Amino acid sequence: MSLTLGHGAIASADSNLVDVPSGQKIQFTEVLVDDALGETWIRFRFLAPQIGRNAGDIGYDVSAPDMDHLCEAFALPYLARHGLDAVRVVISLSDEKIEFGVSDPAVTQFFEAYRPEDARCIWEEF
Repeated sequence: MSLTLGHGAIASADSNLVDVPSGQKIQFTEVLVDDALGETWIRFRFLAPQIGRNAGDIGYDVSAPDMDHLCEAFALPYLARHGLDAVRVVISLSDEKIEFGVSDPAVTQFFEAYRPEDARCIWEEF
């Protein structure tokens, strides 16, 4: 079961753009709360139109540190502000808007999972 949460005043009301170390343009799109076998997983979804698999696109190697940053600088404060507790936080980047759970080979998506612990995000193998 997934529950979509609104983002309220989390990002700029004009653009929802979120700063990341690489400088790429990343837009916060939604938060989903999942019950995964009795554990709460909270998924933060972002639109990152510059990512991709082609030459000139921003690849996973550049996006991975951005996802780490999004977990610690965006997701953890969001959880604290909204009184949410999660076993896992998933950060996803997509070059196009796509419905959750849908696979489209034309859309590039990067995902990372983290265990929130002691105000840090510990990378978890997905």
